[in-house]
Amino acid sequence: MGTFFARITTAMADSSDNVGVRMLKALDAVGEASELDRVTEPVRDAVRALPLGRLRSILQGRPLGHPLHPVLVQLPIGAWTSATVLDMVPGCERAAKFLVGLGVVAAAPAAWTGWVDWAEQHEQQMRTGLLHAASVATAAGVFGASWVARSRGRHGLGRALGLAGVTAVGGGAAIGGHLAYRQASGANKAEPVAHVVEPGWRTLGQVEEFAVGEAVRRMVGEVPVVVVREADEVFHVLADRCSHASGPLSEGEVADGCVICPWHGSAFRLSDGWNVGGPATAPQPRFTTRTGADGSLQARLPGAG
Repeated sequence: MGTFFARITTAMADSSDNVGVRMLKALDAVGEASELDRVTEPVRDAVRALPLGRLRSILQGRPLGHPLHPVLVQLPIGAWTSATVLDMVPGCERAAKFLVGLGVVAAAPAAWTGWVDWAEQHEQQMRTGLLHAASVATAAGVFGASWVARSRGRHGLGRALGLAGVTAVGGGAAIGGHLAYRQASGANKAEPVAHVVEPGWRTLGQVEEFAVGEAVRRMVGEVPVVVVREADEVFHVLADRCSHASGPLSEGEVADGCVICPWHGSAFRLSDGWNVGGPATAPQPRFTTRTGADGSLQARLPGAG
């Protein structure tokens, strides 16, 4: 771990950068700290092994079409922030105490959704996510101590702990923003496809090049696609990069009318690209196909451009 701390210290030490840039470089260094894998890997395996059944897809947010975690974190953050504001208003001790406790309770389901998402991310995201989780866990612990102090009538200590807690949760939220926007954790990786594919039909190859039931990678301009021939005259073409983490669907298994991502097991229905399994919360862009007069297979993306 000495190398890890040395990397962070180096990132923070450049006097030519302002404080914001130093913090950004430090967070980037966390994402590249392979030393953290000795912690992330066993925790990841433990989270994946939890017998959650169908609840896992709900925690991941598949019914919503995007991760559930950013929805649930609004309650604890809102409650804790409101409690901090009320601490500055005379006579609001009881309401502030209630909001502190509400935030602590609401942090638990938010954490569950976060861990389930985290366990299906790539290495850099998991390393940064570990720091995010540690910051939020610290905040929850401090707010828990604040609630205990308030319950014992020590409102001054409770307010002080509340300020410390809201500082910790603010730091955790900033790291969460780094995860979401700089590292694209939880973002739909297939969303740009419609904006980079040129309109019109594109030839993918001759029909005889595609064997029934096999996933084949082809290019539509600069966009990779996966082609699956279901029957003699039935072809399916989806964007090749998985919407969850950009895994190559063309290297995955074709089964039960779906193609399954080899990285995290997201399953996409070939007929319409819909995500029906795994951690992906967004479907794959689906291309329309036709057979040309010369026996070529052609595809286009409706609405592209």
